[in-house]
Amino acid sequence: MMRGPVLLLFLDGVGLASEDEHNPFAHARLPVLRSLLGGAPPLAEHAGLQTSHASLHALDAVLGMAGLPQSGTGQAALFTGVDAIALHGRHFGPWVPTALRPMLAEQNLLVRSQAEGRDVAFANAYPEEAVAMLRDGARRLPSFLRAGPPIAAHAAGLLTLHTRELAQGAAVASEITNTGWREKLQRDVPDITPAQAGHNLAGIVRAHDLTMFAHYQTDTVGHTRELGPAIAALEKVDAFIGGLLDALPENAIVVIASDHGNIEDVRMQHTRNPALGMVIGPVAGRAELGAITDVAPFIQRVLRGT
Repeated sequence: MMRGPVLLLFLDGVGLASEDEHNPFAHARLPVLRSLLGGAPPLAEHAGLQTSHASLHALDAVLGMAGLPQSGTGQAALFTGVDAIALHGRHFGPWVPTALRPMLAEQNLLVRSQAEGRDVAFANAYPEEAVAMLRDGARRLPSFLRAGPPIAAHAAGLLTLHTRELAQGAAVASEITNTGWREKLQRDVPDITPAQAGHNLAGIVRAHDLTMFAHYQTDTVGHTRELGPAIAALEKVDAFIGGLLDALPENAIVVIASDHGNIEDVRMQHTRNPALGMVIGPVAGRAELGAITDVAPFIQRVLRGT
């Protein structure tokens, strides 16, 4: 079977922890993820599990540094394969530190894949007026543009999907459904289910060699320390992945990765637990992922067919 299109599905703030009353993974209805993992939920005790469909990986997000892992340095490391935490000298977040942004822009997976001749996409829709501020060099940008994914996408010239594309189903909202765009931004975009959003993402993935999509609500909900919203957030992601996989070809490869732990233990906010890693598709059985810095190099090897 020839290698199919590759998707990097980034889920912010998702770690692997043991099964207990504080872990929403132990309570959530996750039929898609459980099916991929032979009936097992994504828990720490199942790390290393391989099935005919997928493999589950515990990604070291601490990388030998004291303190709690943070999104800024974690995302820079995840999307480049460079130990950005060591470069910065400490964990830092929530936004990518200014000193690391040039490295992230120059060495991220999207830019590197373009340099190797790949057809690359960033599937997230962003408000056009916010991206215009970035393009025009505004000194004060909306905070969400200082996260790792839009920095990487902008450097690759891919921060180009806005309201029109979202309305057409040619882009996906960061929160998966379009609720925020409809209610907060007052945009005329359809009200869709997570599964429908997954179908829309699949259409983008099928048309490119490599696609990245970033979802942040898992981290946002983790900061509330409430079990109910955390369960709901995970169930939305599961339905989204189900819709995605239903519309992808069998040879497609989906790499799910996070930057640090958070949502998996509602007693606290960020954790030192390993970050979630998961590979779905024909290369799952040969994926060797032990740290967040392994994800980008692995995807590059997959794209090269090595």
